[in-house]
Amino acid sequence: MRLVFASNNAHKLDEVRAMMPAGIEVLSLRDIGFEQEIEETGTTLEENSGIKAEAVYHWILDNGHWTIDGVFADDTGLEIDALGGKPGVYTARWYLQLDNGDWKLDNGQLSEREIFAANRAKALRELEGKEDRGAQFRTVITLIGGRKNATEGHNTLQVEGVVRGRIATEEYGEGGFGYDPVFIPEGYDKTFGELPAEVKNGISHRARALQALVESLKV
Repeated sequence: MRLVFASNNAHKLDEVRAMMPAGIEVLSLRDIGFEQEIEETGTTLEENSGIKAEAVYHWILDNGHWTIDGVFADDTGLEIDALGGKPGVYTARWYLQLDNGDWKLDNGQLSEREIFAANRAKALRELEGKEDRGAQFRTVITLIGGRKNATEGHNTLQVEGVVRGRIATEEYGEGGFGYDPVFIPEGYDKTFGELPAEVKNGISHRARALQALVESLKV
């Protein structure tokens, strides 16, 4: 089975490929030559993952890639209890949100590493002095597939994975990416940034969503 993962994020691709069972080949957007920018206009994780999957799926049909069995896309949000579930759908660009709720313009000058650091700093700053540091990561995956020619219909399904935990009071570890150095998963005393990749990949929100996806594929 050949599936396209609607992402070029090297960190995500590594995680996804490591978790997928033998028999499923995961292609990136770069692998199929998809270079368009997808505007994520949804207000929920479900909407955004669907928007990405739909955009890539229809591009594949328009370009006649009939050997591809489907497309899946994910959207992940960090939902912090004391902040009413924020940043949620805005997790990746939370650093751009001002204290009054407005958004500053992204000048495109920060590297991915700097963006990750800015987001973590905002999380620690927003929770400074708060006793409740409960949080969860939630990943929603949308899979579109089943169409083999221009006249057949296609199937769509959504699955999710959740991992509960808490936000540390400072950063620990240099592994992983994004918020990993400040998120301590339930049942552990180390952050995702400290835990070995094989441990994180077995318990993470993305792992749980992927497990649900694989079960639905009956591979």
